[in-house]
Amino acid sequence: MPLDRTETPRPPRTAEAAAAPEPTPEPAPAPPRALRPGPSPAPVPVPLADTGAVDPPTALTVHGCWYPSADPTGAHVAYICDRAGVPQLWSGPAHGGEAHILDADPDPVTEVSWSPDGRWIAYTSAPGGGEHTHVLAVRPDGTGRQVLAGAEPGASAHLGCWTRDGSALAVTVAMPAAAGAHSGAGHLPEDADPVPAGGSLPAGWAGRDGPATLLGPPVRTVDGHPAPVPGTGPPRLTPVPAHTTAPSAVLPSGAGAPAGAAGTVGAAGTADGAGTAAAGAAAARAAAAGAAAPGTAHAGGGLAAYLVDPDGTRAPDLLFAEPGAASLRVCDIGADGRFALLRRGPRGRREALLLDRTTGRVTFRLHVADGDPWIGRLSPDSRSLWLRSDAGREFAALFRARLDADGALEQLSVAAEREETPLDLLTLPDHGRWALLSWNVHGASELEGLGLPTGHTDDGVGPHHRSALPHEVVTRMAAVARGGLFAALSGSRRRPGIWEVTGDFAPVRTAWTARDEDAAPPGRPPVRPVPLRCRARDGLMLGGWYYRAPGRDPGRPGPCVIHLHGGPEEQERPVFSPLYHEILGRGMDVYAPDVRGSSGWGRSFVDADLGTGRFAAIDDVADCAALMVARGYADPLRLAVMGRSYGGYLTMASLVWHPELFRTGVAVCGMSDFATFFAGTEPWIAQSAAAKYGHPEHDRELLRALSPMSRVDRLRAPVLAVHGEHDTNVPPTESEQFVRAARAQGVPAELLTLRDEGHDFLRADNRRLYRRAAADWLQRHLLPDIPGR
Repeated sequence: MPLDRTETPRPPRTAEAAAAPEPTPEPAPAPPRALRPGPSPAPVPVPLADTGAVDPPTALTVHGCWYPSADPTGAHVAYICDRAGVPQLWSGPAHGGEAHILDADPDPVTEVSWSPDGRWIAYTSAPGGGEHTHVLAVRPDGTGRQVLAGAEPGASAHLGCWTRDGSALAVTVAMPAAAGAHSGAGHLPEDADPVPAGGSLPAGWAGRDGPATLLGPPVRTVDGHPAPVPGTGPPRLTPVPAHTTAPSAVLPSGAGAPAGAAGTVGAAGTADGAGTAAAGAAAARAAAAGAAAPGTAHAGGGLAAYLVDPDGTRAPDLLFAEPGAASLRVCDIGADGRFALLRRGPRGRREALLLDRTTGRVTFRLHVADGDPWIGRLSPDSRSLWLRSDAGREFAALFRARLDADGALEQLSVAAEREETPLDLLTLPDHGRWALLSWNVHGASELEGLGLPTGHTDDGVGPHHRSALPHEVVTRMAAVARGGLFAALSGSRRRPGIWEVTGDFAPVRTAWTARDEDAAPPGRPPVRPVPLRCRARDGLMLGGWYYRAPGRDPGRPGPCVIHLHGGPEEQERPVFSPLYHEILGRGMDVYAPDVRGSSGWGRSFVDADLGTGRFAAIDDVADCAALMVARGYADPLRLAVMGRSYGGYLTMASLVWHPELFRTGVAVCGMSDFATFFAGTEPWIAQSAAAKYGHPEHDRELLRALSPMSRVDRLRAPVLAVHGEHDTNVPPTESEQFVRAARAQGVPAELLTLRDEGHDFLRADNRRLYRRAAADWLQRHLLPDIPGR
């Protein structure tokens, strides 16, 4: 697996799509009316050739279905399925019948949303498997397919919510980056030297000041309830008034101003009106120029949210914009269209913002939990806002914010909570009479439904209904207005599938979801893991799951792989992993821990790796390996470490901080040097990463000390690096420079580059290649006497 860059052909279209006659494309819609100069060019819908609903291809031996979204009646479900070898958009009847592909193109689909009026299905796809995604829409019969946002070269867009009447879809688009900023996956020249840690960095990064040791903004209470402290946390935004004039322009219904402009938050978390129309207009002009307002710096680029009409009868409407933003998503728009619920901010400091579109003011804001971006919804009368939040708490709960007629906070309360158990997922139908909640119990899920008070009352929630799930983890929920929901379930013994949860709260598998016995590779049943806690050297208790290779004597130590998840805020959960299945089948155990920084164990645990705490996270990996040896599970001479994304970083860090502990390592899409990572990643990812890892200028020395490249001379164990060629989250240079540095000092190192993949590996053939190459590498070094495949 050398550093090979020979071109390979793109995957062909499916046979059905290739054989289908090419229909005449619909006439292109008239170009939208000119918007005033904005922070990003308004998205222009691009019609595509219709394919219609395509007959299903021959199924893979095993496949999964996930991310359901039902039509308004609940009679049909749109979802993602990799039945044809790549995640694609499918639709099927809720009760029996055959499912069909709605988009046969080979670009992986990542999100799905059926419009409330039933006329359109919106979805996000990743061209070439990369990180620059498009938002598309198609009619339920497969006609009218078009790109709504992200079609421009170098652009990226992702889904927001629909308006309640289904007439428009909210999308978030990436603003153009500054000249010279990174805009694609980077590669080292063949003759490049390893890049040293602490290299030059682009100027003008936005972020907090000082060392990266902050564990989150302080929290105070108002009337016994958590509320933000003015002047703390992330920089404040000043929304732009809706009626700022501009010649020859269509005015947006409201827009956000850059961080750092005038405006504060009042005692109850509401805007105090300090931002004047003049200040808002100045901020709007700054955003229009792609520049920061006074007191703000950014590396170029940012995010903007628009409302887009799939029918093409109205011009795109700018809702909100933020230069230098780390994240932005429109989660809900009230029934009368006045208020919009936004989620913004970097990791660990996400906020819910309530935007009054008539004035352009943010009327309410509150810290919300990381994890699922769909944080909540407004009641039908917009007098209550239901949020999944951990403001002032260790674990996320269901919050109710009672609002006055102008969207200002009247009362904030916790409507549903569980002790030491975070709320993982939340969904509400448009009528708002009940909510469905998924609780995270040490990695497994518990599903609950509860009634909500109607109107502007003080009534509490209830009654509660709980469901016995056939599998361990709920990954997505789609409520149906008439009652019930569709839930994507996954478990340790099957790949994802979709179940309908009916009125009696009993899950029923949909007909087009694979049966449990068909959801895993034939011949060898999947291993059911057991929870295994580990106490770190400083006393912090870590979570994790242990998988023992089938057929091995439990009293005999064997080869063991410590596998580290990404994030770092992800969590190891008991779901079927084809990678683990492959490794276990080669006779090697797997221990998959939640080191500090992981979610599911409280805010303090997530924040425990900030700043210098990341050195302790590296030691957590060694402590987990020591636990496996002390328990008699692992042979101390046959330990390996591997992981993806942040887990790839931890893999490289563990190999150079504990060079004598591991026999080998597999680092997948990992960061090897924070300086080159910040210089090469996307601007919005850099903004979010700075809040988690440290500021690339203020914390330069800390980040240098934490970078595996700064200690690569201590590397002793052979390493396999794996990367997607289109990864712009963690550019391929991060793996390339680590492999080159290892080879330069005589350590065996190889690099596998996966074509047409980004940060996540989505194509079945590439996933298979990856897991077999990784298992071969591990087997070669942990079981050298057993020939590999």
